[in-house]
Amino acid sequence: MSIFTPVSEQELARHLEAYELGSLVKLEGISDGIENTNYFVTTTGAELVLTLFEATSEADLPFFLDLMAYLADRGMPCARPYPDRTGHFLRRLNGRPAVLVRRLPGKQAMRPSTAQRRVIGAALARLHQLTETASLRRGNDRGPAWWHPIATHVLPRLAAAERELLQAELAAQATLDESMLRRSVIHADLFRDNALFEGDELTGIIDFYYACTGAHAYDLAVTVDDWCSDATGTFDAGEARVLIAAYTALRPLTDAERAAWPLLLRRAALRFWLSRLHDLHFPRSGVMIKKKSPDRFRRILECLHGDDAALRALLG
Repeated sequence: MSIFTPVSEQELARHLEAYELGSLVKLEGISDGIENTNYFVTTTGAELVLTLFEATSEADLPFFLDLMAYLADRGMPCARPYPDRTGHFLRRLNGRPAVLVRRLPGKQAMRPSTAQRRVIGAALARLHQLTETASLRRGNDRGPAWWHPIATHVLPRLAAAERELLQAELAAQATLDESMLRRSVIHADLFRDNALFEGDELTGIIDFYYACTGAHAYDLAVTVDDWCSDATGTFDAGEARVLIAAYTALRPLTDAERAAWPLLLRRAALRFWLSRLHDLHFPRSGVMIKKKSPDRFRRILECLHGDDAALRALLG
């Protein structure tokens, strides 16, 4: 993601001495994203991604890394972290907690095909099936308790129509209790840029650093909102049906999940609209920053208002 903490080749070469990964060949910064510092790393023994954690609580990091290892060991195509010579995944580099993970093959499906949407729906269902049997648990730090102070921060910066939309949606979301829905660890950020493909084969699910215990149907809504809308935020109901059908073929939705579905779709759009509004109006400094416009998720939220029956019809 963005480069907040520079790392030189000399510094990384010293860091690599703690691992059995060979010597450094190449170091390349990654500019996509907004939360952590990431680099592509090539050594004589491996192709890696180096992540330095900038804002994530260090106490949460073992959860993320253990989750990635758990899923990779059970056949999910996700990046397994590399342990150092003492068996630990996490070390410090330039004052930041740092991890090295396997770099997965493939490319992001930024213009996904129908087949790729079908594959990602099935993969998400499989992820939920696996985490239902895991002992891992973590609270959602981008849930309702986070929305309200962020909304207070950004509201004065918004146009009148946006303020009205945000306040109305916060009020509507207060009526939904996710704890009544089927839950386990969810990805919570399975956007197109967090999945890698070779053709229509899924080769990697990446960036688990928002993973938390949450509602499966909310995780599905996050994925549908991103994968089934275009760059302007216009929602594609036909492609949404494809992705949802692939998911529900493996993990059918309950009656409670179906009833909550319209609010969950809007909840997902609200969460990412708020985070991007905050990043736009209160940016963090870094060497290489890529900001993401909040407009797309505002437009998605607007598209999802109106006909709840049509949104439930997406579920088949």
